[in-house]
Amino acid sequence: MTRWGGMTGSGTSRTRVVDGTPRAGRTRRAGRARRAGVAAFGRLAGVVALAALAAGCGIRTTSVPVDAGPAPSRKPCEISGKDVITQARPGVPVRIYLVCSSGLAPVERAARIQQGRGSDDRVLIAQGLLDELQAEPSADEREAGFGTTVRGPLVVSSSRAGDPAGALRLSRQPEDLPATALAQIVCTFAESEATDGQVVLGGPGDYPARAYGCTRATKAQPDAPVPTLGPVSTASASPSGH
Repeated sequence: MTRWGGMTGSGTSRTRVVDGTPRAGRTRRAGRARRAGVAAFGRLAGVVALAALAAGCGIRTTSVPVDAGPAPSRKPCEISGKDVITQARPGVPVRIYLVCSSGLAPVERAARIQQGRGSDDRVLIAQGLLDELQAEPSADEREAGFGTTVRGPLVVSSSRAGDPAGALRLSRQPEDLPATALAQIVCTFAESEATDGQVVLGGPGDYPARAYGCTRATKAQPDAPVPTLGPVSTASASPSGH
């Protein structure tokens, strides 16, 4: 239905009204609709162009999450600034073996070696190393993934009468220790001044001391039984291990 508005007093022409809406109002609404349509078309064109660009770069678009795999490990079994670690504490620089990534890895420490008049230096060194193995890893060592399975109290004593030369006695039977803990002890002692390369260990009992070896397999799989050379006779033992 079309009707005309009245004439104003100043002679202005009347406004055409269609279905109750002035013509000027319909014109503004039509303009807004056209602009909205153009904007929507522009957004759609942008999406299509982005998809085409991704396809051209060899990237497959997907609507499901993609598993990119585990994040890179931040525990490389290595500690930066080893010199700082050994100098941060007073003591003798030593190397011990801790557990990391299911294997054994060396760590530099500063051990406090007790000095005793008339004491066997080998026993003092071995006890200092054993104390380090029983100590909790530092924050930096834990961050790098290091740990220890050696639990105290564990004490070292000198050999007894009838023991082979170079033997050390522990306050627990070596074969009663967890395999990984024994591997840590054997590999640590093997590279120290506490032994001459051959680690001969006994316990508090009357069992004969045995010789243990730290091999490459021992470091790779410390939870496996530590290789033994059997009881060592007094006559065959010597400081050089022959």
